[in-house]
Amino acid sequence: MSEEDPYLWLEDVTGEAALGWVRERNDETVSALASDPGFKVLESGIREVLDDDGRIPYARRRGRHLYNFWQDADHVRGLWRRTTLEEYRKDRPAWEPVLDLDALAAAEGEKWAWAGSAVLAPDHRHALVMLSRDGADACVVREFDLETLEFVAGGFEVAEAKTRIGWIDRDRVWIGTDFGPGSMSGSGYPLQVRRWRRGTPLEEAETVYEGRPSDLSASGWHDDTPGFERDFVHRQIDFWKQELLLLPGDGIGAAPTKIEVPDDAGASVHREWLIVAPKSPWLGHEAGSLLAFDFEAFRAGGREAAVLFTPDEHTSLAGWSWTRHHLILTTSADVSSRLEILTPGAGPGGWSRAPLAGVPPLSTASVTGTDPDVSDEFFLNVAGFLQPSTLYRGTAPAGADESVKQGPALFGTEGLTVRQYFAKSADGTRVPYFVVGPEERTGPGPTLLYGYGGFEVSMVPGYSAVTGRAWLARGGTYVVAGIRGGHEYGPGWHKAALGANRVRAYEDFAAVARDLIARDVTTPAQLGIEGGSNGGLLMGAMLTREPGLFGAVVAHVPLLDMLRFHKLLAGASWIAEYGDPDDPADRPHLERISPYHQVRTDGPPYPPLLLLTSTRDDRVHPGHARKMAARLREHGHPVLFHEHLGGGHAGATDHGQTAFNEALVHTFLWERLTPPR
Repeated sequence: MSEEDPYLWLEDVTGEAALGWVRERNDETVSALASDPGFKVLESGIREVLDDDGRIPYARRRGRHLYNFWQDADHVRGLWRRTTLEEYRKDRPAWEPVLDLDALAAAEGEKWAWAGSAVLAPDHRHALVMLSRDGADACVVREFDLETLEFVAGGFEVAEAKTRIGWIDRDRVWIGTDFGPGSMSGSGYPLQVRRWRRGTPLEEAETVYEGRPSDLSASGWHDDTPGFERDFVHRQIDFWKQELLLLPGDGIGAAPTKIEVPDDAGASVHREWLIVAPKSPWLGHEAGSLLAFDFEAFRAGGREAAVLFTPDEHTSLAGWSWTRHHLILTTSADVSSRLEILTPGAGPGGWSRAPLAGVPPLSTASVTGTDPDVSDEFFLNVAGFLQPSTLYRGTAPAGADESVKQGPALFGTEGLTVRQYFAKSADGTRVPYFVVGPEERTGPGPTLLYGYGGFEVSMVPGYSAVTGRAWLARGGTYVVAGIRGGHEYGPGWHKAALGANRVRAYEDFAAVARDLIARDVTTPAQLGIEGGSNGGLLMGAMLTREPGLFGAVVAHVPLLDMLRFHKLLAGASWIAEYGDPDDPADRPHLERISPYHQVRTDGPPYPPLLLLTSTRDDRVHPGHARKMAARLREHGHPVLFHEHLGGGHAGATDHGQTAFNEALVHTFLWERLTPPR
């Protein structure tokens, strides 16, 4: 046990003493929040919306089938299944079961959770299935036959690790996994890119590329587009810098060729096009632009770009998706979606564009699937805070003309409205936020403010039946803040809160809170806040920086010890976001923003805090939440703690766990923000 950190022993994830402490805290929290009969009613209502069979079964096309992974009361761990487009259009499609995880878990005695799949085109018979033990990021890989619906005996199989794997052809895959000392980065991700041939031992797979020990990761992938077959290596230098390298034709002998774009730019190749999204000014183009180059001309030294998007003060790039002949461009105008369909033409300036209509104000639209090697089909999801999701099917360039699925309205919206406001931060920056609540207010009321503020994650409008049932339906107001550190206004919005400037995100969040109070939406005693992961760090910062501004705080799977985060699990991968605690230039600002090191006994009392984490979270170490709870308890601050033994970074792997967690959160918040009169 360290003299500087008396709670270091709580970092022993499965240690007997640490788990004994966890069980004691869990019992206290369950006794405090789950013993009232109202808790079960709330939990049941949340479980009902999670299991509702009217939810949209989002699907991904693989050949003639649409595949979906589904969880409900009868499929707790989940069912991988498929159907045809003709069936999918029906209100009650006939689904063919492909892989039943509940049956597999029972047969093998493992708490399997779905971690994804890779299916080999063009015949779509052979799949690599990823299975996680109880929700961890690390997974096992097994080959699966989509014709016989069985795992392939003697097929590709990889033991548990944070593996990167993808098909080259029927008998070869690109693989990065734990090959022993030196093969994994300090963050626990593969550094080696190997070509593995069927029937040969994994350890004998041919090494084609190896990242540097300081890199975050490396991975290989095969572009199987007919007529454009090629292989690439992606080198992740740190969280925000990367290189894209083209391998020689046979991948043997000659060194890979770097695609000469800036290390902080996003780059991808589709057919003859290289698409680049620079995050810094480049070739005379603004940061946050989207550029298209002829790939072969670019490799030969040409730098003439078609400018597909240029940002402005209110509009940023949100994403893009290829169909066979077109590119669907998604932008964000003051955090509301806009879409266009772009069509390549002759020469760099020959692209044409047309708006994709039908996206309401204050809503989010996202392309959920395309089949870019085969057709111009696309699926588009549109949702808002009070608007259940609608899934459209369209064909570019005609547009999204077919509504194929409509999500159910799972809570009443009568008398509710959505408004957007802008708060002024400490440095004068205009910070957007959405308020969802009563259209006619009679005064301040219980309000829940949600934020994240990091890693280019934008907080956008979306339909949450859980929030609707558990909070809005009871008279609460829900607020979502788009603070700096996210991507609401492009790369500059993110960079403004990097490293030593992290406090800008915290000032933005506090400014939104004060604006809510000034608008008479709520009071400090009635204002609760919630966030997870990096958003959990935000919650810890608010607790210790602005304790008098809030009535209750909830932090999920949080980072809280910012002087040791880089030594815990995947933490080293976030140095590019926060700074390096071992660097004398970074350590002072990290100590100032580290909630664990800013806990004090004097000054205003802290609002009550609920911490939730998972023993199986192998991304953000549960020690963050454990140690924070212990330190707060030591100093007499009000804190409740709950840790699921499973669940991974999501905190839950099934709807039962999710419903329990959400019932804990909303019981905690409602009781503390609406005290009995």
